[in-house]
Amino acid sequence: MEPPHDHDHDHDLDPLTFGPDQLCFGCGPQNAVGLRMRFRREGDEVVTRFTPGLGYEGPPGILHGGLQATLVDELAAWTVVGLRARMGFTTALEVKLHRPVRIGTEIVGRGRITHEQSRRVTIAVTLEQLGSACVAGTVTYALPAVHAAERILGQRLPDAWKRFCR
Repeated sequence: MEPPHDHDHDHDLDPLTFGPDQLCFGCGPQNAVGLRMRFRREGDEVVTRFTPGLGYEGPPGILHGGLQATLVDELAAWTVVGLRARMGFTTALEVKLHRPVRIGTEIVGRGRITHEQSRRVTIAVTLEQLGSACVAGTVTYALPAVHAAERILGQRLPDAWKRFCR
């Protein structure tokens, strides 16, 4: 499946894509306790830059492993949004922690699509600090139509999300 023509050039992805009031922990612009991650399309990748603060520690000075997995999952989700204008639900998440991710040092994350079928996509994610790979992840998403997304959510799909389900 080819990306839409309006996504052909490198650009920042709109943090309000899913509406100003959505409260996603990873990217929700209004989530007071969330990560408020931002993303940029660069060619066939989606890139994020994030500097973890003191409140995100597991062991002293190291980003909590579960939050590392959260960064991987969120970047994978926005890779699908940025490269295919689709949204999905995580069905599998594998994260390998190769070296410590330090608090107070910028993380550069990169996501790229490695496999696609009509209703499923697999994304490879890497997180680096100071040019060294720290985390590698593989995430699989189901890409639902609106009725399937509403069944999974157990409620009506917000209007801002509907254009990403087809």
